[in-house]
Amino acid sequence: MELTDEIRAKLAALPARLKGRLRGQDPAIDRVCERVQHGELGLAHPGRPRASFLFLGPTGVGKTELTLQFTAEVAGAGRVVRLDMSEYQTAERLALLLGDATIPGRIAEGYDRCAGRGTLLFDEIEKAHPRVLDVLLQLLDAARVTTGRNRELNFSDWYVVLTSNIGAQRVMALRKSKFETMERLVRQEAQRELRPEIFARINAVVVFNKLDFDTQRVIARDMIQAECEAQGARGCDVRCHDTVPEVVIQRGFNDRLGARPMRDATELLVRNAIAADLLAGGTGNGHLHPDADGLRLKLKAS
Repeated sequence: MELTDEIRAKLAALPARLKGRLRGQDPAIDRVCERVQHGELGLAHPGRPRASFLFLGPTGVGKTELTLQFTAEVAGAGRVVRLDMSEYQTAERLALLLGDATIPGRIAEGYDRCAGRGTLLFDEIEKAHPRVLDVLLQLLDAARVTTGRNRELNFSDWYVVLTSNIGAQRVMALRKSKFETMERLVRQEAQRELRPEIFARINAVVVFNKLDFDTQRVIARDMIQAECEAQGARGCDVRCHDTVPEVVIQRGFNDRLGARPMRDATELLVRNAIAADLLAGGTGNGHLHPDADGLRLKLKAS
C-alpha cells in the first residue's frame, strides 16, 4: 500500500472520529486504533491477520459497533462477516461454517462478498465448539482457513474480532472501582476461561466499560439526531425540542443492557409521533415535543 498524505491523515484522525461516534469507550478505542494503524501501515506480522482483538464487556456497550465502525473506516462499509457462535455449538454445525459438497460455508461466502478485505467477527466466542476453535487457531496463527471444499482462503489483509460476555458480571459489580482495576480482573477471568493457545495469539484484549447514566444521556441525543436525519431522508422534516431526550431516557435507560434499549426507545417514540401525525392528515414535518404525560412524543407543525 502506498502511504499517501490522505491515508496518513485519515489514520492519524481515526481515534478522534471513532470517539465522536462511540460514547464512553475512549480507552477501548485507543487500544483498537493502535493496532489498526499498525495493520494499515504494514507494520503487522505478514503471515497473520492485520490485527486480532478480544472484546470483553457487558452487552450493549459498543463491542459490535466499534467493529463495524473501524472496519468501515479502513475497508469500507458492509465488510464485517459476523459469525454468531451460538449457531456453532456442535461438531455437526462445522459444515455450516466451512462448507461441504452442497454449501460453500459462511466464511467463504463472507470472504467473497467482501472481496478478500474486511473483518471476521466471532460473536460470543465462549459458546463455540472446540472444533470451531481449532479453525480459529489456524486463522490467528497463519491467516489461513481451509474450507470444506478444500479451498484455502487468505486472511492476511483482514482483521479478526472475538467478542465475549466473559467478565460482564465483574464489570457491573466493580462499577465504582478504577477502570484499570476492573480491566485487570476481567482480563484475568478471560484468560482462565479461554483456551490458552488462542488467548496467547490475540494481539489486543480490550475491555469495555459499562455505560453510566451521563454517557447514556449523550447517546440518547446522538440517537435522536440520527433517527431524525434518517426520517428526513424518507421525506419527513423532523426536528427535536430540547426536552425530548429526557423522554427517551425515561423510556430507554437500562443499567444492565446498555444502549440497545435506548435505540429501541428512540425509534419507537420518534416513529410513533410521525405516524400519528401522518394518520391524522399531517405532513410528518415539524418539531417533536413531549406529550402531556411526559412519556410520549408528539409532532407540532413548525
